[in-house]
Amino acid sequence: MKERIKLIKGNIVDQEVDAIVNAANSSLSGGGGVDGAIHRAGGPSIDEECRIIREKQGGCPTGHAVITGAGNLKAKYVIHAVGPIWRGGNHNEDNLLASAYIESLKLADEYNVKTIAFPSISTGAYGFPVERAAKIALRVVSDYLEGSNIKEVRFILFSDKDYEVYSKAYEELE
Repeated sequence: MKERIKLIKGNIVDQEVDAIVNAANSSLSGGGGVDGAIHRAGGPSIDEECRIIREKQGGCPTGHAVITGAGNLKAKYVIHAVGPIWRGGNHNEDNLLASAYIESLKLADEYNVKTIAFPSISTGAYGFPVERAAKIALRVVSDYLEGSNIKEVRFILFSDKDYEVYSKAYEELE
């Protein structure tokens, strides 16, 4: 399944894919980093759809994901995945991060998404160590793809450091 995973250095909002994954906060309110960039580039329709989800279910818990349209982005959908805030590694962070990726992929399959772009969830403002996150993300996605119709998963890494870390983890992937 490794051959269906691509690593790209760039900006996730520029990706021409069926779905872009947003590293969202649980209030789905648009924050900084990837989240802010996606909300700005996608325009007000994403905010409006997130508001409707908040009214219906009160946001999105850590380790889960919800889907909206993509507004002005080149994608059809934005999948808003809520990763964990790093609190030292003894508060179920690894499992919550894995779950955020899995729940995103499940939504992708449900909406017949063939191409999907992920950021490095939780490694920015949420402080999850990127070396640890990369191994979890790549393993979980690779395992999930075995039973999925998704054709391509892109990891879009914004910084040189993150791209290098993911490249090393990708090489170690079985």
